[in-house]
Amino acid sequence: MIYVKTGRLARTLAAWAALTAACLSGTAQAQPAPQRLQAIALNAGMHAIRAEVAITPEQRQMGLMYRRDLAPHEGMLFVFEAPSPQCFWMKNTPTPLTIAFLADDGTIVNLADMKPFDESSHCSAKPVRFVLEMNQGWFAKRGIQAGAKISGAPFQGGTR
Repeated sequence: MIYVKTGRLARTLAAWAALTAACLSGTAQAQPAPQRLQAIALNAGMHAIRAEVAITPEQRQMGLMYRRDLAPHEGMLFVFEAPSPQCFWMKNTPTPLTIAFLADDGTIVNLADMKPFDESSHCSAKPVRFVLEMNQGWFAKRGIQAGAKISGAPFQGGTR
């Protein structure tokens, strides 16, 4: 038979419960790691872009969520199967972004600035297959507007 004074047992159980709760709450609040995808080279005139490519529905859904370290020349290119209206939001995304909705030939249809963690929708002005996210202000700092072209392998050959 084990004998433990009631006060000591209560303190031990309370400490164990507090430690367990702290461990569980830390696990529950841990944020997922940002995804890192294969990248391709794109250009906006003389400006080089290193764009990770999100092709699958899962990759597109995760996008740049949780990403805090997007370099100035880096972005993410979202590729869809067919042109359709595309809408994006910033759920779980701490980095301010500018989104460019792109026609099949790489022409920028429209641009939108997006605020961190904002769940407002930002949509394409017409159906598109490609969407490029860059650090907020990247396009503006380079004088790149709607009507400009992004070049690279995905846009060679025009419409698909």
